[in-house]
Amino acid sequence: MDTGIEIISGEAAKMGCSAEKNAVLKNYTTFRIGGKCSLLVKLNSEESFLKLVPLAEQLKVPYYIFGKGSNLIVDSDGLNGVVFVVGKDFSGISLKNDNILTCMAGAALSQICISALENSLSGLEFAYGIPGTLGGAVFMNAGAYGGEMKDVILSVKAMDKQGNIKEYSADELGFSYRRSRFTDSGEIILSADIRLEKGDPAAIKEKMDKLMEQRRSKQPLEFPSAGSTFKRPEGSYASLLIEQCGLKGVHVGDAEVSTKHSGFIINKGNASFSQLMELIRIVKDTVKEKTGYVLECEPRIITDKDI
Repeated sequence: MDTGIEIISGEAAKMGCSAEKNAVLKNYTTFRIGGKCSLLVKLNSEESFLKLVPLAEQLKVPYYIFGKGSNLIVDSDGLNGVVFVVGKDFSGISLKNDNILTCMAGAALSQICISALENSLSGLEFAYGIPGTLGGAVFMNAGAYGGEMKDVILSVKAMDKQGNIKEYSADELGFSYRRSRFTDSGEIILSADIRLEKGDPAAIKEKMDKLMEQRRSKQPLEFPSAGSTFKRPEGSYASLLIEQCGLKGVHVGDAEVSTKHSGFIINKGNASFSQLMELIRIVKDTVKEKTGYVLECEPRIITDKDI
């Protein structure tokens, strides 16, 4: 694999992509948990996607795609292979047809919301404050406060592992609760068109500010986390079940069920992957035993070990 890493690193440099060996992944996740990877490459264009991802496939080098790392739990022991980061180097946002924003996969949701406001476009206010990128938000059909990405996505451009590009219309995206066609297809999101409605800028800003204040008052934003740790089970709410089971404040090392919002597991300082996974196990087992509900993790768990 070392030869493959060297080849990918060299090709990335030729394309002007930043490439770092033994990069520390906790610096690329909102949980601030994660060990080193063999190579971290910051993709900077559609061409770099089309060249480097299929190259990793061809060389049989394991690889992972990160956005802002906001919905990931990454192994503290690190990852063998390449982490491709889709971020500020691939984050363009443009307006077409007065009410459609074309956004690259690495564009931050918060910046897309600001662009919508600047163009007097309403419909994306729910996403203001979600700490992720367009690619990650489409991948998991991110949502909050009654809105989801499926409500505003018009089309998505994606590529498969061999570098073939296809554009999908909204009805081909297989959106459901925290899922899309990309959850299982292995395809990589390149960009998306977001269709919004013309609105009053003052009203749009007021709604954005109100939702942001709700987040700050109810969520433990002062601590690293991956947002909501568990998906909403049918017929109830994860936070309600966790609180009913007396799990608020329960911790394993520096991994803790937030006392501010029990739906969040937070990193109080130096939590490790193993501490976090043990706490998740405790929460899931306790909730199942006491209520019968089976909780499912919302963040993706990234490790090259069997767990």
